Amino acid sequence: MKKILAPSILAGDHSCLKDSLLSAEQDGRSWIHLDIMDGHFVPNLSFGPQTVADLRKHSDLFFDVHLMLDQPQEYIEPFAQAGADLISIHVEPEYDIPETLEKIRSLGKKGGIVLNPDTPVEEVFPYLNDIELVLCMTVVPGFGGQSFIDSVLSKVRDLAALRSEKGGSFLIEVDGGVGPEHVEQCLAAGVDVFVAGTAYFSRGQDDRQAFAGSIEN
Repeated sequence: MKKILAPSILAGDHSCLKDSLLSAEQDGRSWIHLDIMDGHFVPNLSFGPQTVADLRKHSDLFFDVHLMLDQPQEYIEPFAQAGADLISIHVEPEYDIPETLEKIRSLGKKGGIVLNPDTPVEEVFPYLNDIELVLCMTVVPGFGGQSFIDSVLSKVRDLAALRSEKGGSFLIEVDGGVGPEHVEQCLAAGVDVFVAGTAYFSRGQDDRQAFAGSIEN
């Protein structure tokens, strides 16, 4: 499977997110990651559907939208209409996950399932036939700039082994504290998509390209 570096626009310049989006596109990235936070499921607020819609006007990048919401089922259609290509939802809140994944598919979007660092990997097993991506959080979600939790890679290895055994096609993504120093161990574990915020947008173009090259080449 092709490996992908997906810059997280949460770490971009919030006074001009369009410039951060376009800089990633000009760097040659194919995906952008958008963290949607509600101040309830996680202790922070970020973007709504209007921000996604406004960014979509300026780019054809693959929009990887991660809903960190208590009630994500209420927001699938707004984010789909705003231009999301893939919508990922968490297993931890109490809501109808199968119905929500079906809603994502019915709107013609790809679906993802997300687990936090302390959530057992088995929690996502029932949904693996219904999604295109599993996101393993490598920090406690809510804020950027945290340190990568290496122990989460055991979940990645379990998912990669299960995918190989069952002939699955879902991508495995990591998000949180991901930097160049983590690429080798993540690739070895089976990671396909690397979300990087601070480690991407805080670097100059040459360093960004070297970071991407270590993943995508």
